[in-house]
Amino acid sequence: MKDYDIVVIGGGPAGLAAAVSAKRSGVDSILILERDQELGGILNQCIHNGFGLHTFQEELTGPEYAARFIEQVEAMEIEYQLHTMVMEISPQKVITAMNRQEGLFEIRAKAVVLAMGCRERSRGALNIPGYRPAGIFSAGTAQRLVNMEGRMPGREVVILGSGDIGLIMARRMTLEGAKVKVVSELMPYSGGLKRNIVQCLDDYGIPLKLSHTVVDIKGKERLEGVTLAEVDGTGKPVPGTEEYYSCDTLLLSVGLIPENELSKGMGVKMNPATSGPKVNESLETSIEGVFACGNVLHVHDLVDFVSEEAAAAGKHAAVYVREGRKATAGQEVRLNAAEGVGYTVPETINVSRMDEKLAVRFRVGGVYKNCYVSVYFDEERVIHKKRPVTAPGEMEEITLTKELLSQYPDLRTITVKIEEA
Repeated sequence: MKDYDIVVIGGGPAGLAAAVSAKRSGVDSILILERDQELGGILNQCIHNGFGLHTFQEELTGPEYAARFIEQVEAMEIEYQLHTMVMEISPQKVITAMNRQEGLFEIRAKAVVLAMGCRERSRGALNIPGYRPAGIFSAGTAQRLVNMEGRMPGREVVILGSGDIGLIMARRMTLEGAKVKVVSELMPYSGGLKRNIVQCLDDYGIPLKLSHTVVDIKGKERLEGVTLAEVDGTGKPVPGTEEYYSCDTLLLSVGLIPENELSKGMGVKMNPATSGPKVNESLETSIEGVFACGNVLHVHDLVDFVSEEAAAAGKHAAVYVREGRKATAGQEVRLNAAEGVGYTVPETINVSRMDEKLAVRFRVGGVYKNCYVSVYFDEERVIHKKRPVTAPGEMEEITLTKELLSQYPDLRTITVKIEEA
């Protein structure tokens, strides 16, 4: 059995940034395990620009952004294995993996960084009535077909869901000569970034129908058309609002789910709100020495934030390898997501272990205009930040400092909530 100090599961943007950060923090024995044929993860098929504005202060495409980190991994001589599928991780941090060269093998790690990313929600999770004709794709699958394999899924397109991948594919299909007839969204607001709604739909005259969903699919061998209907406040279709669109392609962009089968299998405690692991201020899960970052922890809107979070996870994993878990003296403070806030990452903070600054990230549960993001230490309000608009499609962030938290030695809970102006 091979031994490594740190094993990173996943060679996408989170895994690469975590490995680079761990190496910079003084750990040499690092291995990245990636199931695909190349490093870079999902970024390899995201050929549009808009990446790297925070990390590199310039606008890059997905492959360019990934290449920056891949170059660092190669320059630092960090070991990685491609075409390698991790089957299981034990609570003792023994990793069972397989590939064509070595067959089934085991690796023992002092620390593990979970960076498996996320996957798309499938049509099966939607319960759309109708047959199963050809022409129905998840938006990410269509993106891979067009951008990496040079194949067009179809010519007349309807998109269900207004997540960022769906919006980007509306523009991509249009640029490739397809006719995108409509983007339909079940919720009364879009799940994507505002800039993507403007650049991908408004600029190309593609209509966005909010509070609408697909209620019927026509076609047996190949998709012939779909019927959209308006939905009421409970998500049920309103009779008499049906509209038929002829199309040969339906793209589903109905949300992303953190890829956590391995995490659950090893017994990591999960957060039902994010579908990712529960973590503390060091991004450490409920199993000592196991860290999580990126979209496996919670679905991010910008890859720059993934890299930032992964760098922190890599650094903390390196500290854990060198020093073991830091002394746990000091109060463990619990974070609560309250009115209008869906969740917070992290969920607990030990002030004695935290860095000088800690980014607390969260998403809101609806669209709020002219509101305040408020943070309460027990009953006292300490942060009251005005926001012109907050929406579920954009991640929010507040920064807590060690200096501020140290002034509250008996602090038990930190509550993050939205308050109306």
